[in-house]
Amino acid sequence: MLDKKKKMPKVVKKKWTRDDTELAFLGLPTFIWYVIFCYLPLFGLIIAFKKFKLFAGKSFLQSLFASEWSGFRNFTFFIKSNTFTLVLRNTILYNIVFIILGIVIPVVLAMMISQLYSKWKSKTYQTLMFFPHFMSWVVVSFFAYAFLNPDKGFFNVILQSMGYDKIRWYDEAGLWPFILTFMALWKGTGYSMVVYLASITGIDQSLYEAAVIDGATKFQQAKYITLPSIKPIIIMMFILSSGRIFYSDFGLFYHVTRRIPAPLYDVASTFDTYIYAALTSGGGVKLERIAAAGLFQSVACCLTILLTNYIVTKIDSDSAII
Repeated sequence: MLDKKKKMPKVVKKKWTRDDTELAFLGLPTFIWYVIFCYLPLFGLIIAFKKFKLFAGKSFLQSLFASEWSGFRNFTFFIKSNTFTLVLRNTILYNIVFIILGIVIPVVLAMMISQLYSKWKSKTYQTLMFFPHFMSWVVVSFFAYAFLNPDKGFFNVILQSMGYDKIRWYDEAGLWPFILTFMALWKGTGYSMVVYLASITGIDQSLYEAAVIDGATKFQQAKYITLPSIKPIIIMMFILSSGRIFYSDFGLFYHVTRRIPAPLYDVASTFDTYIYAALTSGGGVKLERIAAAGLFQSVACCLTILLTNYIVTKIDSDSAII
C-alpha cells in the first residue's frame, strides 16, 4: 500500500553572508536619509490638528504639545476659503493637460527619433530636448522675460517690425494657459522622451524585420509593435503622474509669471502658490492652516494614485504597479 502522505520539502534558511553585510552598509546612508528627512518630519503633521501658539519661554515642540486641539477646523477653514475652488480648478485642469500631453508628445518624439538611421543626429536631438530638464525655473523665467518683456521683448520687437501693436504679456490672462502649458512641456518633454526611447530600443528587432517582410508600413509597425511593447511603461508613467495631480510646479507658476501679478491671479494660482502666499503674507502666518493645506494635498494625491492603479488593475492587471 502506497503511502499517500507527501513529505513536505524542508525550508532551508538562508544564512547571512558577507555580501548581505556589504549591501546593508551600502544602503544604510539612504535609509538614514529617508528616516531623517521623510519619516521624522511626519510627526509635525499634528500641527494641522492644533490651534498652534508659541508660548513665551517654551521651545517649538513644547508649544506644539501645549497648544489646544482644534480637530478638523483648520481643514474646514481651508476648504471654505474664497480661493479654494479657484486653486483646485487650476491645479487639476493644468495637471490633466500636462499628463495627457506629457505622454502623447514624448511617445511620438521617441518613436520618431527611434526611426533615425544616423546615430549622430539621434544623439544631437536627444541632447537638445533633454537639456532644458536640467535648467531651474529661475533661469528659465529670465529667458521667458527676455521674450515677453512688454517694452523690448523679442516677441514685441517682431510684432512692431511687422506693424502690429505691442502686447502686454503680463496683463493678458487669456494667453497664459497656453504659455504655461508650452513652458511645462518644453522643460519636461525631454526627460520623458528618453524614458520611452529606452523602452523602444529594448524591443526585439526581429519583430520589425518580420513586419517589413510582411509589407507593414512604418505606421503599422508603430501601431502593432512599438505601442503595445511600451504600453507597460506608458501606464506606469501615467499612474505616477496622476499621483501629483493635486500638486503644481511652484517654479513654473510663480517664477515664469513674475510672481503672479494681479491680472494673472485667476489663471496662474495653484495650491502651491496659495500656500507660499499664505506663508509670506504680512497679516500673520497661521502655520496650522498651511499644514492642513499641505496634508490635504498629500492625502488627495495618495488617494488619486491608488484609485488610478485600481482602475488599471480592472482594465489590465499586468500593467498595474501595486
